[in-house]
Amino acid sequence: MKTDFYKHQAQTTPYPLALEVSHAKGSYIYDTQGNAHLDFVAGVSACSLGHCHPKVSQAIKDQVDSYAHVMVYGEYIQKPAVDYTKLLASHLPESLQTTYLVNSGTEAIEGALKLARRATGRTELIAANHAYHGNTMGSLSVMGFEERKSVFRPLVPDVRFISFNNEDDIAKITEKTAGVLLETIQGGAGFIEPKNGYLTKIRKRCDAVGALLILDEIQPGFGRTGKLFAFEHYNCIPDILVIGKGMAGGLPAGAFVASKTLMQNLQESPKLGHITTFGGNPVIAAASLATLKEITETTLIAETLEKELLFRAYLKHKYIKEIRGKGLMLALIMENKELTDYLVLTAAKQNLILFWLLFEPRAVRISPPLTISNQEIKAGCEQIISILDQHQY
Repeated sequence: MKTDFYKHQAQTTPYPLALEVSHAKGSYIYDTQGNAHLDFVAGVSACSLGHCHPKVSQAIKDQVDSYAHVMVYGEYIQKPAVDYTKLLASHLPESLQTTYLVNSGTEAIEGALKLARRATGRTELIAANHAYHGNTMGSLSVMGFEERKSVFRPLVPDVRFISFNNEDDIAKITEKTAGVLLETIQGGAGFIEPKNGYLTKIRKRCDAVGALLILDEIQPGFGRTGKLFAFEHYNCIPDILVIGKGMAGGLPAGAFVASKTLMQNLQESPKLGHITTFGGNPVIAAASLATLKEITETTLIAETLEKELLFRAYLKHKYIKEIRGKGLMLALIMENKELTDYLVLTAAKQNLILFWLLFEPRAVRISPPLTISNQEIKAGCEQIISILDQHQY
């Protein structure tokens, strides 16, 4: 299987981890040799309820037995999508009541950027340095990391960048700005939280100049930070909310959410202002509905903050300089890149799954399923400390 993987499947780097997966359950991924790997990454924050959660799996099976794809998005009324968007709206502010379902986070970003330009009649987009919003051409254009996008230029024009948490840069948002796109918590940059009311100040500036505020909650959303969505921590309601990753219990999904008035801009002048074949797929919507119900009808969100405290208590070591993030969206900031690589790769050999972040070479990602047990947290953290204790400079 490994030979075929390298020969027939396109690779993203020259050195994938190449774990040969047999099956997965709860907080563990099992390889083809029968080894259990404790998952501290959750498919890069996608598997909110762990692997093969019984309620999500049952919802998928039930829907497949009823119907799968029947028509392009927006034409037929399909109960899973209607039920999901209605339930989602019940957990959001009144200004975020209409959801456009798509297939991924990056597609949701594309739709949100189009909506901002269409609704305002302006062209300028503002994003943050070291931002990551996906890899399609529009999303790449608002990525704040030139090294990753320079070879793909020319990109979407009229994009400007500000520095996250830099209040002096807020003045760069003007009457020319269609939309300001920010991650509520910067992910690839190292799980950096907004400080000193930064998002509230961005919100106020957008209101003053008539720009739309787009918050990317693709990674922190769905309970990962101790609220259903991270913007709830920071007194800042966006005009457009972008979601994905943990939305469908591990299946591919994304969406952008706005007011009904805003979203109507995509219905006409021109008609079909944004279209997708598989967005709102009933199987994906059924999985999303089951995931959202489980997250909101249990104590998982509150437990996320309790579990964060466990990680912070257990992960104390001279090589760990800082733990950034909130809830179960955490990053260990190591002394240097060499320590980061050592920890991630050594842990992989010892059946503990850790991972890197995109733009911060010193960071080790910890984003386990929300369902991870206290015992599993303790065991994994003890393993991390043991690995670091064995390291010799």
